[in-house]
Amino acid sequence: MKTLAAAARSLAFYLVFYGGTALLVLAALVAVSLRRGWLHALVRVWGAFHLWCVRRLAGIEVVIEGALPRTAALIAIRHESFFEAIDTARLFDRPAVFAKQELFRIPGWGWLAHRYGLIPVARDRGAVALRAMLGEAKARLAEGRALVIFPEGTRVPHGRRVALQAGFAGLYKLLGLPVVPIAVDSGPTYHRLIKRPGQITYKVGETIPAGLPREQIEARVEAAINALNPPLRP
Repeated sequence: MKTLAAAARSLAFYLVFYGGTALLVLAALVAVSLRRGWLHALVRVWGAFHLWCVRRLAGIEVVIEGALPRTAALIAIRHESFFEAIDTARLFDRPAVFAKQELFRIPGWGWLAHRYGLIPVARDRGAVALRAMLGEAKARLAEGRALVIFPEGTRVPHGRRVALQAGFAGLYKLLGLPVVPIAVDSGPTYHRLIKRPGQITYKVGETIPAGLPREQIEARVEAAINALNPPLRP
């Protein structure tokens, strides 16, 4: 019975959230041609709508441990599912998220993502991509926006750890910003076909100052974003 109930909840989540998302994308395509601020408002609505669907339909509660940053910083978040990627829209003020370039090819959505100010990541272009990301990031900072990055570069199953992408340390050095690492454990409940009722926790780590050597920043961020994962065996 529990499995059937979870399946029914998940079906309702998919129908309501993705149906609502399609309508919001259509509304945003109209709004962006009238006033850019309306696009930002609709993105905040989308984030809040997603959270409502997660809580009311999927039966997942969301808890934040610690204070989210409100000053200029590079916010590094563990990536276990689409949950935290979508949830940035309501966690931060107009977040400029580093997102893989493939997402910008989605019809309608990709164009809106570019207009909104997400930063494309072309992982196969090396130093050229880093320079492009740096220019975009500085422009977003000048607008007073938060920079959000998933330093692992892809979704990682809960309980596993991977090395951070090389571009993260390069951005950290060139931007000269402190890093706020955030752990999240969305995998066990959200990253599955039939979503499992339960709890997703964000754990905001201690702010890491700018200017550290590459080995130190990578080690500290890797440890902090995995704070909700099982500890490594000796």
